[in-house]
Amino acid sequence: MSQIYTYKPKGVCSSNIEVEIEGDVIVSLKVTGGCNGNLKGISSLVRGRKVQEVIDALEGTTCGFKPTSCPDQIAKALKACRAS
Repeated sequence: MSQIYTYKPKGVCSSNIEVEIEGDVIVSLKVTGGCNGNLKGISSLVRGRKVQEVIDALEGTTCGFKPTSCPDQIAKALKACRAS
């Protein structure tokens, strides 16, 4: 049975992250706002992957001079899903 989680990113252009997880596998990821093409690509790449694998790959990514990025915020969203 899958669970859907919503996360409000901070410090980036995107305004909402919705992730569907079944067990420890990402079923779908939808990011509202931000760089549309890049985020669609990331959503496609993470589908079917284990949550920790995606956290490890995306965590700490920065955007320009910002200390975070949409990929980093996706990692934070996945960590928050695990904590709930």
